[in-house]
Amino acid sequence: MKTIAKILSVGALVSGSLLTSSVASADVSYNVGFVSEYYYRGVFQKSSSASAGIDYEQSGFYAGAWTADVGDGLEVDGYLGYGGEVGDFSYGVGFTGYYYTGDFDETYEEVNLSAGYGPVSIGYSIGEWDSQGGVDYDFLEVSIDLGAGFYGTYGTWGDEFDGDYFEVGYGTTVSEIDLGIALIFPSDELEGTGDAAGEGIALSIGKSF
Repeated sequence: MKTIAKILSVGALVSGSLLTSSVASADVSYNVGFVSEYYYRGVFQKSSSASAGIDYEQSGFYAGAWTADVGDGLEVDGYLGYGGEVGDFSYGVGFTGYYYTGDFDETYEEVNLSAGYGPVSIGYSIGEWDSQGGVDYDFLEVSIDLGAGFYGTYGTWGDEFDGDYFEVGYGTTVSEIDLGIALIFPSDELEGTGDAAGEGIALSIGKSF
């Protein structure tokens, strides 16, 4: 199931300088990335995964697409929504679909809600996994921006899914290149869902345009 931003949970879908001025004024950006270990919401997806995406944003409304190598074909995500701020309070509502070109997994589609205040952000998603006639799930995530590029995240699955995880990491930008490292600590339920058991360390590098 998304970009280097999945590894840098509070850290960023990210903007650059190689577009023409007409494209830049339309708030369109592109991103490419690579992670040594692709985890999403505490679940191992694949070692050594490359990704690319495109995002559009205008007056709080956003839409985008992102794809990553998952070994057996590609993961292709599409998302749209709206986000805003009132003082130090931020909020958002959107939709995300996760689709696959091969047999790696089945489709996930979900509604996403988010809120944040200061360094703390909370996300809640309600979705359905298109397998076994449809499996309902939800996911709750709390992230804290610890400052100086460091962050911490706790996430937990609910409904017909089970398991939780902790993640701590660091992200920075050097010469317009985004670099990050994340340590993932999944519960026993999530350890058994991927090819890699136990804790993981993910190194990431990315660039946006």
